[in-house]
Amino acid sequence: MENINLPYLSDRVVDILFLGFAGFLFAMLITPIYTTVAYRYKFWKKPRNVAVTGEKATLFSKLHRKKHARNIPTMAGVIFLAAIFIVTVLFNLDREQTWLPLTATLGAGLVGLLDDIINIKGLGGGIAGLNSKLKFGLIFAVSAIGAWYFYDKLGHNSFHLTFYGNIEVGVLLIPLFILVVISTANAVNISDGLDGLAGGLLASAYSAYALIALLQGSYGIAGFCMSVVGILLSYIWFNIYPARFFMGDVGSFALGTALGVVAMLTDTLVLLPVIGLVFVVEAGSSLVQVLSKKILGRKVFKLAPIHHHFEALGWPETKVTMRFWVVGQVMAVMGMILALVGGHIAT
Repeated sequence: MENINLPYLSDRVVDILFLGFAGFLFAMLITPIYTTVAYRYKFWKKPRNVAVTGEKATLFSKLHRKKHARNIPTMAGVIFLAAIFIVTVLFNLDREQTWLPLTATLGAGLVGLLDDIINIKGLGGGIAGLNSKLKFGLIFAVSAIGAWYFYDKLGHNSFHLTFYGNIEVGVLLIPLFILVVISTANAVNISDGLDGLAGGLLASAYSAYALIALLQGSYGIAGFCMSVVGILLSYIWFNIYPARFFMGDVGSFALGTALGVVAMLTDTLVLLPVIGLVFVVEAGSSLVQVLSKKILGRKVFKLAPIHHHFEALGWPETKVTMRFWVVGQVMAVMGMILALVGGHIAT
């Protein structure tokens, strides 16, 4: 890459790394407040007792008997919302680059917060949360508003196809944006099933996007991603097995939605399934399980999503988590390579 202003780039890298440190610091400061409130008011996560295919989740309950015997608070994703809001508003607010991911994070986080409150109060029955149709509708509304802003206010009307070039789609970019964001939000939500799993995978994905955005010159987006990485590192400190608390839907929906938005803003939507391959496999395994049960009358996996299948095969929870982390990190690197050689970054 020629004609790079190295002093300027160096300053921007320092700014971006500072945002990562600020995210970590604010999350660490907020965590004791959340923990005190969560344990005092008993934000205990209610275990799922209905499988994705509709029957009683007997095997799942057996595998997680010890975990369910402990009272573990959920809804720690409120730490994400608070820290992201503080860091972005104080240090990284930009109409073109950070308004959209920030508002998408907060909007989807509020949907997840409602879901978590219903879970905590035990109002959702066996599904342990918000009605799925209502949840989908609310996430759809958040993504639809974001899609309109992306197309109408930011002026995007095309997407880049790796090794090919830009494809003009005009207003069709709106439903494409909605599809990408909803799919990513749900995939991350589905993946949040083992201690540290979703947090580690998200940290890898956001790290990849921080570098991609940096190389594109989108320093605001890079800073947003790095602040999320810092916040996630704080969360992982407490969420590694045995978890002290869970992010809940408020966290998984917020960061999953924001990840889809970042992919659209960096024009790398076709690389998102690569960088987030584990999320794709997790969501795909649940879909395959449901379709197989309905169409063929039998299950493909012992349990779905697939991380529980490996648990049922006898893998310890920590082994599943760390091996999935490794795959996530490898695919994040692969995504960055494709971004460099596939025309997503100007040289």
